[in-house]
Formats: sequence, C-alpha cells, structure tokens
Amino acid sequence: MEQRITLVTPGVRDLARAKGFYEALGWQGQEVEGTVFFQAGGLGLVLWDRDELAEDCGLEPGPATGYGGIALAHNVRSEAEVDALLAVAERAGGTVTRPAAVNAIGFYSSTFTDPEGHAWEIAHNSGFPLAEDGSITLPDFGSR
Repeated sequence: MEQRITLVTPGVRDLARAKGFYEALGWQGQEVEGTVFFQAGGLGLVLWDRDELAEDCGLEPGPATGYGGIALAHNVRSEAEVDALLAVAERAGGTVTRPAAVNAIGFYSSTFTDPEGHAWEIAHNSGFPLAEDGSITLPDFGSR
C-alpha cells in the first residue's frame, strides 16, 4: 500500500450547516448525492451524513457528541496567519478550544472545533516547510 491519504470524510449531523461553515472559511464545495466535496490542496474533504457514513463503513452509528479521536490540521506560513484563520473560524461558528500560543513542542498553534465538533489545529511550524502549493514535507526526525 502506498503511503497516501486522498480523502478525509467527517460524518456530520447537519450537512447544510457543515457546508455553510466551510464556505464561510472561504472553501468552495460541490454538493453531490447527499455529500459535499471540497478540494483541499492535494486531497479532498468530504462531508457526509454521520449515520450513512457509519453504514457505508459497516459500522454501527455512534454518539454524535464528544471528541471523535481525530484532529485535522492546517499548517500556515506565519503566526499572523494562525491568528487570522482562527478569527475567521470563530466568526463562521467554530469554537476555539485552545487559544493561539507557543505550544509545549515549540511552535505556534491553536485549535477549534467546527459546528459538528470536529477538531482542527491551525499551526505555524517552521520545521514543517510548506511548498508554494501549500503541501507539507515532513522533516527527517532521525537527523535531530
């Protein structure tokens, strides 16, 4: 299996509300048969009804509240971008769960949840350089 993620699909209770939130962040989505697809750099984010997603995965639907055990991350090029994106997310209806600050590892970041409770980290980490297209290249941790 190649090391690759092509789609991330958070299950949502209210597709219209979730779509509106991401569009308020400036994302452009396409609604297709009860899902919403967003091009997010080199991968896609797909919003899908939570119960339908569980069924498609062969799983029983679980509780729709609380932390789901995964966080999405959006790395940016400066601390000012962290602050700006956090403000946009909050205005769009997101909830700041950790204010922007230098974290224990030494980079500047913050976290928020979208209206469905999915956790997002916004981070500026000079050790994770971003290419012009926004893709990230992880450093060789063995050389540290």
